[in-house]
Amino acid sequence: MIICTFENGKMARLRHVVVHAIVEKDGALLLEKRSGDLLESGKWGLPSGFLERDETASQCVIRELEEETGWTGEVIALFRVNTKPNRPAEDRQNVALEFLVKPIKKIGVPDHESSKVEWIAIDKLLPFDQFAFDHGESIEFYLKYRNAPFAIPIVE
Repeated sequence: MIICTFENGKMARLRHVVVHAIVEKDGALLLEKRSGDLLESGKWGLPSGFLERDETASQCVIRELEEETGWTGEVIALFRVNTKPNRPAEDRQNVALEFLVKPIKKIGVPDHESSKVEWIAIDKLLPFDQFAFDHGESIEFYLKYRNAPFAIPIVE
């Protein structure tokens, strides 16, 4: 939570904004295994991270993709806005903006937040409840969309 004091002196508890990248290539999703010093360490998840003050959400998702996987990409579309106030396993409440991202090329190496980065075939994914946070739910929504496209973004 972020505690903010407004002009009228009232205080409010605000939520952080995070981004998630859903990146598919040749029937596989680009996933990262979270390193030992992060929440939900040892679990697989989508490349993701906090929105910084000086960037747009689409700039942020590309930055996080590069930092955590070594891949660069191009935003295709906003896929989902997750505003659920009780997202699982969070130490701070987040609003998640999830983007569909087209992979361009590998340009570097993953940072310390990822202990492993892999393209995992869609037919070999873990059960959705075994991913970090609610990333499995996001992947499940994406696979439904992939099989029978519907209007996006999903707003919850």
